[in-house]
Amino acid sequence: MNREKKPLYRKVNTKARGVRHNFGGDYKNNRNKKRESIEVVKGSMHGKKNRGLDYTPLFKFLLSKVGYEWNQVFSEAKSRLDTTEPIFWLVANDESDKKDYVRLGESTYFSGLFIDVDGILQLTNPNLKPKDLTPFCNCCTHTLNGKLFGSE
Repeated sequence: MNREKKPLYRKVNTKARGVRHNFGGDYKNNRNKKRESIEVVKGSMHGKKNRGLDYTPLFKFLLSKVGYEWNQVFSEAKSRLDTTEPIFWLVANDESDKKDYVRLGESTYFSGLFIDVDGILQLTNPNLKPKDLTPFCNCCTHTLNGKLFGSE
């Protein structure tokens, strides 16, 4: 029996009230210029951004694979994604990119990850807990790896 695994992203409900997808700005900044480029003349009006995708399943997948060999984790994640770019929002490519946590969206935080010298996926700061972070506003619900913080 051949079961295909679910993708590690989902479409955001675009019909919901108050959902913003950062529309505009892709084409409107290129048109009506005195010097027309080939993009403007022959290009389409469709932007290059993929809006309405939520990569939370990817981030939870990566956090569940801490301690596993990076090459295997990367190949599975890559096969279940549309693009590999969101993987490296959490996983640092080199030492200078390492962060304790990464903020995605308004109030969602995830632990930073890196690949150690043995090729194993590791947490940048394994001691980081939700109580260690403070929210930047009181009106939102803030989470670290899906756990609430700052709502005392």
